[in-house]
Amino acid sequence: MKRKIVVATSGASGVNLGVKTLELLPETIEKHFIMSKNSKIVLQKELNAQVHKNKNISASIASGSFGVDAMIIAPCSMNTLAKIACGISDNLITRCASVMIKEQKKLILAPREMPFSAIALENMHKLATLGVIIAPPLLAYYSKQQTLDEMENFIIGKWFDLLGIENNLYKRWE
Repeated sequence: MKRKIVVATSGASGVNLGVKTLELLPETIEKHFIMSKNSKIVLQKELNAQVHKNKNISASIASGSFGVDAMIIAPCSMNTLAKIACGISDNLITRCASVMIKEQKKLILAPREMPFSAIALENMHKLATLGVIIAPPLLAYYSKQQTLDEMENFIIGKWFDLLGIENNLYKRWE
């Protein structure tokens, strides 16, 4: 049985990381993709995934019985993060995140804004205590990335590590 993973993008800055994450997921994974209204930059035809409309809160992936294994929101806007922290499920992204939390499935949020306000940090702390993984797109310099592509691969490789997906996207610590 294929693992099912949802990749969602909220906010416009860094949407390429979410799209690239989706593209780099192995073919052995059933992929689902949600883009918020503000991140619809990429045409649906370019993606090898079932694309869901963010306003379609009754999509299959909005139900715990559908059996999604994990979800990553990359990038995750502070608005989306706050809604998730407060239990607001007013669109498909926040509904799927809510399902991940209630079903105790892996949920990774990649907040993209900095510096983080005290409110954002409080929301991240609240979510982390619930088991949500807060993994902003940060670099480590030991892998000596030289290009933007290598930097993105490092970040996505770290996210794949968190999802338990084998990868060789970056040079590991020696």
